Amino acid sequence: MSDRNIIPCKVNVASETGRLRAVLLHRPGVEIERMTPLNAAHALYSDILNKPIVDTEYHYFSGVLEKWTQVYYVEDILEELLKDDAVRRHLVEESCDMDNCDDDLAEQLMDLPADALAKALIEGFEDPDWDGTDDDRYLLKPLYNLFFTRDASSTVYNRVLINSMSFEVRERETLIYEAIFKHFFKVDTLNAMQWDRDARTEGGDVHIAAPDLLCIGQGIRTNTKGIKYLAQEAAAGRMPKDPFHILVQELPKSPESFIHLDMVFTFLGKHQCMAFEPMLKKMGLFAGKDTTLITIEGGKVSYTKFPNIIKGLEHLGWEIEPVIGGGSDPWVQLREQWHSGANFFSLGDGKVMGYRRNTHTIDALAKAGFAVLKAEDIVEGRVRMEDYDKFVAAFPGSELPRAGGGARCMTMPILRD
Repeated sequence: MSDRNIIPCKVNVASETGRLRAVLLHRPGVEIERMTPLNAAHALYSDILNKPIVDTEYHYFSGVLEKWTQVYYVEDILEELLKDDAVRRHLVEESCDMDNCDDDLAEQLMDLPADALAKALIEGFEDPDWDGTDDDRYLLKPLYNLFFTRDASSTVYNRVLINSMSFEVRERETLIYEAIFKHFFKVDTLNAMQWDRDARTEGGDVHIAAPDLLCIGQGIRTNTKGIKYLAQEAAAGRMPKDPFHILVQELPKSPESFIHLDMVFTFLGKHQCMAFEPMLKKMGLFAGKDTTLITIEGGKVSYTKFPNIIKGLEHLGWEIEPVIGGGSDPWVQLREQWHSGANFFSLGDGKVMGYRRNTHTIDALAKAGFAVLKAEDIVEGRVRMEDYDKFVAAFPGSELPRAGGGARCMTMPILRD
């Protein structure tokens, strides 16, 4: 943990591309080494990761952000929170309840110092009687996906949506985020599952486009009930504007590379976005997938279909030009989308970061006027992002993309201008 005092900031995000002032990250830890070929699929991975390479890649990813904005780390805040007995008791009891641990383990965890308990809650707690023959080595399960900080919580204007996760292996992540935002940032939270137990939302599907607009993916992770919950919040006057809009893009249920909207669409700036071309043309797996604008005005809700998400944005007055992920070749588009080629994260208007491995996508950004900066040059002080009006900070990714997410997945913005 850092020696510096951690001071909370204001929480407010009213766009995807306002100048980033604070972000929440989690460094991939020992938990990702606690996967085997036997449990990787349960952990929602298609392969196991090489942690030393992950560490190097994440160093350049987080290093770019540290050069630009205030970075908070989950593990640092959690350790501070666990010094409070009431927070500690709540997190231990709820975690043990979710993982079906017995009371003896809960008391054993309660006796741990704050730093050791933070590690146990994230990395898992090993069964002391494990003999090497049982597949289930950990009494308290590791949070394999915690470094995808986007998914389990989402800043929605001046509140935080604690997401209702679609898979049991990720449910316990929400306990940590709820504690962080309730007790550290002291901000009001939303939770679709508290409205309807079958409602589901995840942060990769929730894009805060503007004070009057959310863009949301509807697929295997975010369902119609989760979207209806957000629409009802707007109808009740709890969103910043009236009329308020939710532009919904239906997603394929498989393969896993299409789990969230941000795997096929991300905002690059006020007038540019990154898009997967088959989604725009409604081809292949996107054939027959609806794009629906939900408008909430004066408490009343209406629905309008559009040919694609760009046409929906244009109807709302947006002038936005898509950059096509993977370039012009449909074969390459599929390859680069698989490794999060569309998953860019905006540091500000026209200032983004993403994987360098997706070379055709990076080339498409260069042709669209983005200066291509190497993350290594930024982190080591050879290049200043502030010297460029438009740029893509391209960071290395050979292991990180194999976990199934990119720059937007690994970032949870807390404050933007």
